[in-house]
Amino acid sequence: MRRYDAIHEIRSVLDEVLDEPGPLLVLCNGMIGREVFATGDRPGNFYMLGSMGLALSIGLGLALSRPNQEVVVFDGDGNLLMGMGTLATVGALQPRNLRHIVLDNQAHGSTGNQRTVAETVDLAAIARAAGYPWTTRLEGPTSEQLRSATRELLLAPAPAALLIRVEKGNIPDIARVTPTPREIAVRFRKVATGECSRAGGDPARNTPEFPGESRQGPSRFT
Repeated sequence: MRRYDAIHEIRSVLDEVLDEPGPLLVLCNGMIGREVFATGDRPGNFYMLGSMGLALSIGLGLALSRPNQEVVVFDGDGNLLMGMGTLATVGALQPRNLRHIVLDNQAHGSTGNQRTVAETVDLAAIARAAGYPWTTRLEGPTSEQLRSATRELLLAPAPAALLIRVEKGNIPDIARVTPTPREIAVRFRKVATGECSRAGGDPARNTPEFPGESRQGPSRFT
């Protein structure tokens, strides 16, 4: 199964199972973020542009600060290997609203498909040893197997992790994420804090973005 197809199946289950306004999605940098964007952008998506290995850290902080909101992290094997220490922190703190999806193609897809060590490192076993109450690994699943496992993930005791072995390769000419880092932060903040009630809605962008900042203020992300 291609990574893009896996993302499409997972997102369809998220929409089917979770009530509005839907979960807060944290997407790691690279092709995974771009492919999630291609399957449907929404203000409740936080795209970690450029910085590798941080999606789970951001998701953990959100889960702890917003305990009544479901947080779903989309990660890659390269990203997870780079930020592996966060697995232990998640295991120690046990956020009950954090779901962790790892799309494992055993390669750095954004930079030329260089091999990662995920081929010989059991990331699911590491997550279990770190303290995740529920982990499952799928090896080249069918669509129905993936959909079933995603439903289990959403019902399992959290923190929970679903690792999916997917094929190497990227969608040709896939678009980049078009909102700027500033726009991503502003709209996501409105969803996370309840200023916008629907994670899939379109919160207004004509209000001051950060406390004490005017509409014409300089970007803090560029």
